[in-house]
Amino acid sequence: MKRIFMTCLSIVLVLGIISGCSSSNSSGGSEGDSKSGEDVVTLDFFQFKVEIADQLQEMINEFEAEHPNIKIKLETVGGGADYGAALKAKFASGEQPDIFNNGGFKELELWKEHLADLSGEPWVDHLLDIGKVPMTAEDGKLYGMPVNLEGYGFIYNKDLFKKAGITEPPKTIDELKAAAKKLEDKDITPFSAGYGEWWVIGQHLLNIPFAQQEDPVAFIEGLNEGSETMVGNEKFKQFKEVIDTEIDFGNDNPLTTDYNTQVTLFASGETAILQQGNWTENMIYEINPDINMGFLPIPLSNDAVANRLPVGVPNNWVLNKNSEHLEEAKLFLNWMVSSETGKRYLTEEFAFIPAFDNIEPTGLGSLGESILEYSKEEKTIPWTWFRWPDGANKEFAAAIQEYAAGKIDYETLIQRFQDTWDDLK
Repeated sequence: MKRIFMTCLSIVLVLGIISGCSSSNSSGGSEGDSKSGEDVVTLDFFQFKVEIADQLQEMINEFEAEHPNIKIKLETVGGGADYGAALKAKFASGEQPDIFNNGGFKELELWKEHLADLSGEPWVDHLLDIGKVPMTAEDGKLYGMPVNLEGYGFIYNKDLFKKAGITEPPKTIDELKAAAKKLEDKDITPFSAGYGEWWVIGQHLLNIPFAQQEDPVAFIEGLNEGSETMVGNEKFKQFKEVIDTEIDFGNDNPLTTDYNTQVTLFASGETAILQQGNWTENMIYEINPDINMGFLPIPLSNDAVANRLPVGVPNNWVLNKNSEHLEEAKLFLNWMVSSETGKRYLTEEFAFIPAFDNIEPTGLGSLGESILEYSKEEKTIPWTWFRWPDGANKEFAAAIQEYAAGKIDYETLIQRFQDTWDDLK
């Protein structure tokens, strides 16, 4: 009986050791996955680019198929909604996302305490210099990965221009006004004016007189120090012609025209010119696959420097440094810009101009190609609003809306800009 007992005990011990080894081996995942087996982590991805929401979800589905232990919950808030306010609300309520957006510069300073240092990530070696600037802090560390490069201006319908007898695309303010008159004479509404959106007018449009300064960064620093002023500045004087032209030759009810309506009016051929960027390309082609379009500058004057497009990094992907799944989030960002699947989505599905030297800008539509042409010819100006005081853009937009509604004159408008800056700087 003793021998039988000892034999059984030995068998039990051996089986226990084998089971333990098997369990130990199964806990080590394959290369690239931080977890395996039955452990599945979920990343909360909160982003604002509504124009790629569907394609981004499809890309996430492919990532999840390759990484079955990582799930990504995507939430998009943008377009007419206030992404910044929604993001602050999430952090205030304790629902902090793992991946979200940050514009850099002033916005980086505001959020830096929440952001993970990405300086050592493998994709940094392929990042273009222009892509490093917005998210590089004073400590020299990089806190974000650029979404892409983008540009904006006046998108124009080449066929409607031809119908109106416009043989050369306008490059100056006088040429723009003459083109608008020719379009109107042919019963074609020249502009899609989306003055119902604060960011269209208080950010993108108002960027032009800032970016056209001889030294935009020095001008903004001068505004902060009190050595510069918008009142009496030549570029801000010229800005009046841009607003007046767009309103006088624009669609009905511009102050209630939102983003979707603005783009749809242009894409459906009801208007000939749209103040937007290459991020609208997918939406426009979905409505009108055969549209023939390109970019015009938003000219302030008749000078040669007026023929410039604002090009920059629209936003950045950032990671919550307090995320419980920080390594998985880093893995996802790297996969987006290093895997063949991720690179294909960025260029072909999103129609993005990549900010990395290891991604060929293939599959771009006519707007993306137009941005590249202006960039190669060095006919670009910067995006300056990330250097403005926090909240100034919305105040600027409200003042522009009052001017467009005829409630204040132009001198009052510029003074309102200056007062807003002085209050918030």
